[in-house]
Amino acid sequence: MSDDQLEQIRKRKLLSMQNRVSDEQRQAQAEQQMDQQKQALLSKILAPEAWERLNNLKMVKKDFAENIEMQLIEMAQTGKLPIPLSDAQLKQILVQLQSRKRETKIRRI
Repeated sequence: MSDDQLEQIRKRKLLSMQNRVSDEQRQAQAEQQMDQQKQALLSKILAPEAWERLNNLKMVKKDFAENIEMQLIEMAQTGKLPIPLSDAQLKQILVQLQSRKRETKIRRI
């Protein structure tokens, strides 16, 4: 290969890497913006004690808490939730959602 061909290959690889990095940055920025919008909605929906409980839950069970956040936003948008949602009401919702979760039991034979 000649030096010109090598230089062209390097330029193409550099360009593709730059495109990939910019795509990743755009995606991260979009996720961050969506998270900020979600947090703003939740701060309007939840009372301070309920907000604190949800944040504590998020530290322990992140996926479960994110699922609950989305459900709370959806329920609030459809008018199925009292706003602001108190801590006792959030506890009740959490108990209901937790009871729906199936238990897996492993038996040894």
